[in-house]
Amino acid sequence: MATTHGTERSLEVCIIGAGASGVTVAKSLRQRGVDFDWFEKGSALGGLWRYDNDSGTSSAYRSLQIDTSSRSLAYPDFPVPPGRPAYLRARHVLEYLESYAAEFGVADAVQTSTEVLSVQRLGSRWSVTTDRHGARTYDAVVVANGHLSVPRRPSFPGTFTGEELHSHDYRTPEPFSGRSVVVVGMGNSGCDIAVDLARVAGQVHLSTRRSAWVLPKYLLGVPTDRWSAFLTRKLRLPTPLARNVVKTVARVAVGPQERFGVPKPAHPIHREHATIGQELLQYVAYDWIRVRPDIASFDGREVRFTDGTSTTADAVVYATGYDPSFPFLPADLVARAESGQLYRRIAHPEAPGLYFAGLVQPVGPTIPLVEIQGRWIARVLTEEVPLPDAETMAQEIAAHRRWVDATFVNSARYRLEVDFRTYAGQLRRDMAA
Repeated sequence: MATTHGTERSLEVCIIGAGASGVTVAKSLRQRGVDFDWFEKGSALGGLWRYDNDSGTSSAYRSLQIDTSSRSLAYPDFPVPPGRPAYLRARHVLEYLESYAAEFGVADAVQTSTEVLSVQRLGSRWSVTTDRHGARTYDAVVVANGHLSVPRRPSFPGTFTGEELHSHDYRTPEPFSGRSVVVVGMGNSGCDIAVDLARVAGQVHLSTRRSAWVLPKYLLGVPTDRWSAFLTRKLRLPTPLARNVVKTVARVAVGPQERFGVPKPAHPIHREHATIGQELLQYVAYDWIRVRPDIASFDGREVRFTDGTSTTADAVVYATGYDPSFPFLPADLVARAESGQLYRRIAHPEAPGLYFAGLVQPVGPTIPLVEIQGRWIARVLTEEVPLPDAETMAQEIAAHRRWVDATFVNSARYRLEVDFRTYAGQLRRDMAA
């Protein structure tokens, strides 16, 4: 049983959220003998991957097919079962998370339908108030409530009088049958939704500020991310070089995307997340989807673009990303978390005992990375991994911010960026030491 420093009292920890991050944190704490309470707002675990989750936090649409292949997706200690497709549907991921929780004996540990209302510092401990249990105190709090549930929407001049919604609220294409729809944003969700809509809509327009690099899900019959993994892990190529090699192979195998009607981005592929989609280029080539520049303004049902063209639309879908949200935390603690200014992207440097799991946007798969985070957090709590002093933390955070600024395009999307191989290596070295 883990104990607090210098006393025999058991360490007490609170986990907030039961998605892919919360599940693996619970597993790691249990393996290290750390006592915890685990609260989930919804009526069952699963987070993002539970379609129409009654927590209101899921952004999954019916056709969602994850863009990471199942071999790359898996937790390191729990492979995806054989017989699953190379790219899992949302319900497959949910079943996988449920099996993982059962395998490691934490499925019954989560207290569901329990919303955390506030988290406050109380001396050297933390007071956590929920809607069901009132206030309880803990030595540490692990925030694992996800960062893909609070929509971020752009603002354009004028007023649009048709239907507007964010991709967070999009579920199925049928309500848009025969209608003209503008999808704003060319990330994975935007392109998925544009393709989904194109099958029933009268016309789909895909609006993008700077275009995006589009890669197929398969290259020569092999999931594309396995090529990336081979180049980075087996051949030890730097991530930017590996991504450019994959881009070159894709352009040879599929053809340059500009020939299909998708503009070639001005920035190199390693400066952003590529968009992974097998069907987008064909739908653009067949004119089911028309790629448009950024929106300049609205005028009733008219959508005007920055190149001077316009179209009449019935609906606009904003696939423009999400903002991290921690409504239960004091405002003075939120700013660092929202901007990714945490030690090792996990520990709050100004609030000992406050940790964040899954608050990253990796180049590479997320789920195996949060498993490593979970083990790191457990070992920090049991004092097997000592945290450095405040100055060392500040230096590490500043170095990471410089890397983000130098590596990626200037966009809010990259505030939480990490490179899988580099970041996983840092956490593993901490634990090995």
